Amino acid sequence: MHSNWPWHAGVLDPQGPIGSAERLILLNATSIMLAVIVPVILLTIGFAWWFRAGNRRARHLPDWSYSGPVELVVWSIPALVVLFLGGIGWIGSHDLDPPRPIASPKPLLEIQVVSLDWKWLFIYPKEGVATVNRLVVPVATPLHFSITSATVMNSFFVPQLGSQIYAMAGMTTQLNLQADHPGTFTGLSAQFSGNGFSDMRFDVVAMPADEFAAWLATVRGGTDRLDLAGYRALATPGSVDKATAYATVAPAMFQTIVREATGR
Repeated sequence: MHSNWPWHAGVLDPQGPIGSAERLILLNATSIMLAVIVPVILLTIGFAWWFRAGNRRARHLPDWSYSGPVELVVWSIPALVVLFLGGIGWIGSHDLDPPRPIASPKPLLEIQVVSLDWKWLFIYPKEGVATVNRLVVPVATPLHFSITSATVMNSFFVPQLGSQIYAMAGMTTQLNLQADHPGTFTGLSAQFSGNGFSDMRFDVVAMPADEFAAWLATVRGGTDRLDLAGYRALATPGSVDKATAYATVAPAMFQTIVREATGR
C-alpha cells in the first residue's frame, strides 16, 4: 500500500508549525553555507582564469608566504559560519524539542503509537478507539504522541508535519505535532526493520473538528474490539492490505504493550 510517494509531500511542503519551523532552519542553514560556497566557487574559477599560463599580466609572487589581512579573512569567515550554524542549531533544538508542548488555546489530543512488524497501531486513549495504518486528527489541534515499539527499534515520521522520532521496545518517546490545514499526509517508517519495512506507511488525515467528531462516531458504531488476544493476533509479523479501525480498546492497552516488551 502507499506505493506512490507524492512528489510534493515532503519537508519542503510543511502543513504544521513544527514542519514550518524545521523548513525555516533548513533554508537558513543552506543560505549561510551558500554565502561561503558560492564565492569560493567563483574565486576558484577566477583565479584559475587569471593565473592561466597565457596571461602575461598576472603577477606571480613565488616568495610570498604570509599576509595578515588574508589570514584574517581565511579564518574569520569559517568561524562566523560555524557560529551562525551553531546558533541556529542551538535555538532550534530547544524550541523544537519533541516533548515540548505546542502553545494553543485548544486542548491537546492524546495519541498512543505502537510500531509493529510491519504496521502502525494508533490508540486514542480518551476516545477509546484505535486504528491501524490510518491516523485521523482534527485540524489546528495540538497532538501529543506517546510512541513505543512492540518489536525492533523503528522510527515514526510524518515529513509534512515534522520531527522524526524513534520508537523503541519497552520505552516511550514523546512527540508534539499539529496539522494546520485539512488534507491527507503520508507517514512512514524511517528505520529499516525487516522484510515488510517498505509497507510501513500510513495516511494522516487532518479534518475539521466537526468531521473528526463524525468520524469518531462512525468508528464507535463498529463491532471490532481490540483486546489483548486481538492485539497479539495483530502483532504477528506481516503487512496489512488496508487500514482498519477498532470501536473499543481494552483499558491500559498501551501500558500493557510497553510492559510486555520489557518481559514484565
